[in-house]
Amino acid sequence: MQNGGDALPWADRAAYAERMLERDLRAHRAAHALSGPVIFDRGIPDVLGYLKLCGLPVPPHIATAAKAARYNRRVFLAAYWDEIFTQDAERKQSQTEAEATCAAMFETYVALGYEIIELPRTDIARRADFVYKQLAI
Repeated sequence: MQNGGDALPWADRAAYAERMLERDLRAHRAAHALSGPVIFDRGIPDVLGYLKLCGLPVPPHIATAAKAARYNRRVFLAAYWDEIFTQDAERKQSQTEAEATCAAMFETYVALGYEIIELPRTDIARRADFVYKQLAI
């Protein structure tokens, strides 16, 4: 948004997906230099899920990237949660769209062979505790 470009989900969804892919590939490559567990907020499969959610075709290079640049087989999902749903300048989705996004991400990760671990709907400290226990940190 700061650059004034149109690669935004409400302006040019295909361009937005390409920017998402670029960012996620960079983050995935950078993580290889790190030691210990690395937790990503988003991943390459999200790009696939986003395109499917929007009813857009998935370009072959995006499908290939999602299959080639793998994460741990177990992934965390922060599911749609009505009580904390909000909209702002960067989160313009309706509640219905947010729920559909969650479903699309779940389906996409499962289709790619990942095991989904849903985060509990509780306070931040308990969620963090849950993640630590799952990672055995």
